[in-house]
Amino acid sequence: MRTHGWSGSAPATDEEAVARILAAANQAIDARGADLSIADVARTLGVTRQTVYRYFPSTDALLQAAAMAAASGFLDRMAEHLAGITDPAEAVTEGIAAAVEALPNDKHMGLLLGPERLGAFSAEVTSDVALSFAGSMLRRFDVDWAAAGFSDDELIELAEHILRIIQSFMLDPGRPPRQGTGLRQYLRRWVGAALLTSATAPERSAAPGR
Repeated sequence: MRTHGWSGSAPATDEEAVARILAAANQAIDARGADLSIADVARTLGVTRQTVYRYFPSTDALLQAAAMAAASGFLDRMAEHLAGITDPAEAVTEGIAAAVEALPNDKHMGLLLGPERLGAFSAEVTSDVALSFAGSMLRRFDVDWAAAGFSDDELIELAEHILRIIQSFMLDPGRPPRQGTGLRQYLRRWVGAALLTSATAPERSAAPGR
């Protein structure tokens, strides 16, 4: 590990270096949102830009890592909001709606799927990290997915579908933007209804591997 700079207190491990870089990035995000640079973070830490680049190859990579580091808190808030909703269609409807409404106001998670950075991250929306995030969100719902007839593979597909829907709303929320009751009615009709159909389709029980 390189120990140049660090305001006279070099990290003991690469893991500590990454944690300190992310902490500095999060401070900058709190102050300026997505409008930060590697130079800002390096200056806060007392290191050169090259030192930060050793751990994060670009500003976008650093922003995305900071967003994912904030994911746990976001998931906790989502789980609290959705507590008690046991119906799969209603849980997914409200989960998507709540995420669409929350992301523009969440400086950290907004970096992952919010409109300001979506152009840079659009290719990453179905990355392993993003899918893991969406899968974690689904599993925090108060839904018995197995009892509802959903396999692990189908939950992975559902996580991808949810990410694609959220990405679409972040890119273009509609004209006028759908929100509140109107947003939920739309999602219940076109997403929730499809989920109910999938859960009760006769061919599911006959499909290979099920």
